[in-house]
Amino acid sequence: MTLTFHWFLPTYGDSRDIVGGGHGLPAGTAGGARPATVAYLGQIARTAEQLGFVGALTPTGAWCEDAWLATAMLTEVTERLKFLVAFRPGLTSPTLAAQMASTFQRLSRGRLLLNVVTGGESQEQRGYGDFLDKDARYARTDEFLHVVRALWRGEAVSHAGEHLRVEQARLNRLPDPAPPIYFGGSSTAAGPVAARHSDVYLTWGEPPAQVAEKLAWMRRLAAETGRELRFGIRLHVIARDTAEAAWAQAQRLLDGIADSDVAAVQAGLRRSESEGQHRMLALHGGSRDRLEVSPNLWAGVGLVRGGAGTALVGSHSEVADRIAEYHALGITEFILSGHPHLEEAYWVGEGVLPILHRRGLWQHPAGEASATVAEVPFAATTPNGTATTPNGTATTPDGTTPDGTTIRDGAGLPSGAGR
Repeated sequence: MTLTFHWFLPTYGDSRDIVGGGHGLPAGTAGGARPATVAYLGQIARTAEQLGFVGALTPTGAWCEDAWLATAMLTEVTERLKFLVAFRPGLTSPTLAAQMASTFQRLSRGRLLLNVVTGGESQEQRGYGDFLDKDARYARTDEFLHVVRALWRGEAVSHAGEHLRVEQARLNRLPDPAPPIYFGGSSTAAGPVAARHSDVYLTWGEPPAQVAEKLAWMRRLAAETGRELRFGIRLHVIARDTAEAAWAQAQRLLDGIADSDVAAVQAGLRRSESEGQHRMLALHGGSRDRLEVSPNLWAGVGLVRGGAGTALVGSHSEVADRIAEYHALGITEFILSGHPHLEEAYWVGEGVLPILHRRGLWQHPAGEASATVAEVPFAATTPNGTATTPNGTATTPDGTTPDGTTIRDGAGLPSGAGR
């Protein structure tokens, strides 16, 4: 089986440094030197599409733009790229959510993937008007996905559960195909729900031994329901031509983080209700020391970022080796990212994916004719005719970015981009 790769859309802003935001952090902590405009996110999306990423994850939360609206706009500036839309069950009715997904799937011509995020922080959930505790939220998610799946099958649904109630709900137009459901969760409340409803179970980037244990747990739970799951992993990546260059970049990111910022973020994350977040914190303990927690697996991102807090760091070949190692455990989908997301997509797409292609582990989704594009640096143009500068920034033929910004320096940075 060939591997599937997705990229990430930073709908909270982007930077050449690690941008805060994510699980356990208060609203307003995210941001960056590159605002999350349609023009900039469109550059990232088109770049990911050209390089061979199948989809792009878009986060959900008070700290970022709404995933449904942002991705709906980006379908107009891409051709093949799918959008892994993170959403929270219970904040809308299951019937409305099923209808929204059906409309998105139909109008985008089948480019919707759904990332179910139950919500690990009660404080943030209360801001949305949700006052259930964590275990009750997972119970509601169970009911929610039961109703949504039935609606997608064309059934008339009446459901009276502990948390949700609908009568004779039905969709007039069904999604074709039904969007696959991606679901993560490390708690005892999350596992059975994921086993019953997910197509792809997601884990954050823990060391291989811990990932193996988690996958065995999920296989056992899925078998009890007569199901088989696919597995995916969420990781940051710092890949360079040499290991020395990659670790130098990791050190540069680390040097840009003040001790006071680490202390403040860690204090917030320790209050998180997310089991996955606590597993991330345990990898580094809030310390800058011994951040390589497994060969080529660096926990430095998690010092100032909630959610996925580890990165694969190394030469292109080393990163490919680690990806193959996770694949040997049963991982077939990889959701990757890097800071900044535009440039780092090229490092992965032109450096790592071709190695995996030569090993028979990856095929460009556009077919064999496109598989070599990623091996020719900055060779392609975007669907609207824009070309790319040597750092991956898309420009129009007159030397400006799609939003009209003139490229002013040798690095090809958009105006105002942080260094």
